[in-house]
Amino acid sequence: MNKDLINNLAWGGGIAALALGASFARSQGYIDHETTLRIVLGATGLMIVAFGNRIPKTFVPGAGARKAQRVAAWSMVISGLVYTAAFLFAPIATAVMIGCGAVIAGIAVTFGYCLSLRSRARPA
Repeated sequence: MNKDLINNLAWGGGIAALALGASFARSQGYIDHETTLRIVLGATGLMIVAFGNRIPKTFVPGAGARKAQRVAAWSMVISGLVYTAAFLFAPIATAVMIGCGAVIAGIAVTFGYCLSLRSRARPA
């Protein structure tokens, strides 16, 4: 099997196991619903950070593609950290707005940067 596929499956299995464990703890009365939600969504944010951290470690030919990778990696790591912090510390309604807004902003920054690289690469 491919190393990346195994890593991705491990992340998915880990979050599923964490969600099942948190759900079991909630059913036993150890934690409440909000804590369960914060644990699972905080782990999802950490997954975004981990995937963003892996982006520049893959090989792409071309300087422009490497620049785009670096911007994508930084935007994913920063937006993932904001997402995680929002779901760990902010009220849930606010965390949804802040966390989702941060991820959407990270995607927009990456997309905008790629479009700017593309427009600079075209002959005038």
